[in-house]
Amino acid sequence: MKKVLIIGGAGYIGSVLIKRLIDKNIEVSNLDKLLFDNNFAIENYKNKKNYSFFYGDICNKKDLETSLKNITDVVILAAIVGDPLSKKYPNETNQINEKGLINCLNFLNNKGIDKVLFISTCSNYGIIKNNEIADENHKLNPISNYAKSKVNIENFILSKKGEFDFSPVILRFSTAFGISPRMRFDLTINEFTLELFNGRELEVYQPNTWRPYCHVNDFSEIISKILNSNSKKVAFEVFNVGSDENNYTKEMIVNVIKKFIPNSKVKIVSKPDDRRNY
Repeated sequence: MKKVLIIGGAGYIGSVLIKRLIDKNIEVSNLDKLLFDNNFAIENYKNKKNYSFFYGDICNKKDLETSLKNITDVVILAAIVGDPLSKKYPNETNQINEKGLINCLNFLNNKGIDKVLFISTCSNYGIIKNNEIADENHKLNPISNYAKSKVNIENFILSKKGEFDFSPVILRFSTAFGISPRMRFDLTINEFTLELFNGRELEVYQPNTWRPYCHVNDFSEIISKILNSNSKKVAFEVFNVGSDENNYTKEMIVNVIKKFIPNSKVKIVSKPDDRRNY
């Protein structure tokens, strides 16, 4: 029977993933430092018989050792997430997203683990031409500290083929949206919906840039499917996680929301605040 360790499981995606795995009768351990005081997001799981929580740091080998007992697979979600935070806290981003992750991955080697899923980001693609679609082989062009740290870890993982005894899988997540116990309103669809629902004027930068979007429940289902897949088929593979039907420009997102919230106030801003387009 699988026993999955989620590193950073109290976050936006992790708190949804825990429920999905528990509902599938998979035993779950959660290692989280609760950097943002987000323990409220996992309160409902604390009495579940197939769930255990470990307060700890991905950069601390003793914490990793404690949480790894009888673990068959690992999902790494822990990170300083997003462009604004990584820009505001560059040292912490380097310490956690790179140094911490490299030490963690090396530590997981020779521990009898089947798969290690590393959650990366489609922000790695940065800026590409409007008529191009970014598949997994497209040249990476990270702009933010966040994306650069993810690319560096991807390269580190791929360089370890033949050295790691586990099967690493790299998942480049689209921009997330949807309800979570650990809600985030800094994500495009969630932010736009909140602002317009509350009757505030929404400022939209670079309205014609494209993004892929994916619901947080779908991310959880994809992770579940990968965990149950044939290790030989997915080892050292990179997958974009999303769907063509959820490729939208920011303006298109606004127009969809306005169908449900009439008389919304939207201001298009020409300032190139966010230039990513993929």
